[in-house]
Amino acid sequence: MKKLLFLLIPVLIAGCQKQKNIIINGTLPGSEGKYLVLENIEISTPVTLDSVLIGKSGKFSFKVPVTEPDFYQLSLSDNNFVTLLVEPGEKVRVNFTSNNLFWNYEVFGSEGTAMIRQLDIHLRKTIQKLDSLTAIFEENKNQPGFDTLGIRLNESYALIMSEQRKYSIGFILNHLNSLAAIKALYQKYDPQTYVLYDIKDLQYMKIVADTLQVYYPDSKHTRALLADLEKEMVRYNLMKVTDMAASASPATLDIGLPNLKGDTIYLSSLKGNYVLLSFWASWDQASVEENIIFKSLYNKYNSKGFEIYQVSFDSEEEAWEKAIKFDELPWINVSDLKYPNSHVIRVFNVKKIPMNYLIDTDGSIMAGDLHGRGLKIKLEQIFGF
Repeated sequence: MKKLLFLLIPVLIAGCQKQKNIIINGTLPGSEGKYLVLENIEISTPVTLDSVLIGKSGKFSFKVPVTEPDFYQLSLSDNNFVTLLVEPGEKVRVNFTSNNLFWNYEVFGSEGTAMIRQLDIHLRKTIQKLDSLTAIFEENKNQPGFDTLGIRLNESYALIMSEQRKYSIGFILNHLNSLAAIKALYQKYDPQTYVLYDIKDLQYMKIVADTLQVYYPDSKHTRALLADLEKEMVRYNLMKVTDMAASASPATLDIGLPNLKGDTIYLSSLKGNYVLLSFWASWDQASVEENIIFKSLYNKYNSKGFEIYQVSFDSEEEAWEKAIKFDELPWINVSDLKYPNSHVIRVFNVKKIPMNYLIDTDGSIMAGDLHGRGLKIKLEQIFGF
């Protein structure tokens, strides 16, 4: 079984938290002379904390100081391990019945680990069912009458996956105040296939993130989940706008707003150029700082067919004009001065600023939310230098 790791992003945890020991002990028969390793799930790889040599009795024990609930692994090898979720101060007993760890253990003294075991074993049973159907498919795909059998097998396969998804969603909703819900969010059938695969499943990520912010506001896992949620929401918003652009008439997603002179300029008038559609505001420091980067890119590529169409979410013309003139912004800058009620916010689903979309010469969105080095690399790829 391949390791199922969590998407954890490094964070800095402010302040000092009081340390408490966790004790993990138990028995592991049939493994005399082997090392049992205790690892902490940190970022995207396990970090070894300690190891013990198993003797004739099969007994093992670990004692580790911790400051927060955390995920751990007990492993004999990379592919032979169990995952634990342990709270500070817990005394956890894990009794294995064989050295095939995953299937053969009981856990006492840790509610979080019991939930992780429940999740893992349920998913593993689902994977076995799917593997069994795959084997039948492969054995019979060249046999007479397979068309009918193949349809039934595909229907059964889809049903099993649907049942697993429902189970995972039910688990999440019933354990929102536990970090175990994070494990359920990121479970996979294989390295490429998540159990929760539908874009609508972002709602469960948000529910878990919002709840864990209340129960575990300082946890690195909560913070990592929030960061991942933000990234996924950006991707979702880009998909939504792209779908709108694909299904709507060209005029539907066009923008026509006045510049400082009062002349209405349409985004569609720039077809034939690569256009960076940028949303900003003079009152937003991040936007102002990004404009400095835009200037160097504009000077480099404007003569080659690159334009910037920048929409300001200002409500005061004087502040907007002052910012443009002070920073000597040379590109197209427009605004309806109706922030926060500008219709552009709704049409392009703008959730934050600065935000942007890169539009190709045909007027189609080709990328979104490109900043700094990412934008620089994309333009280098387009223009070849």
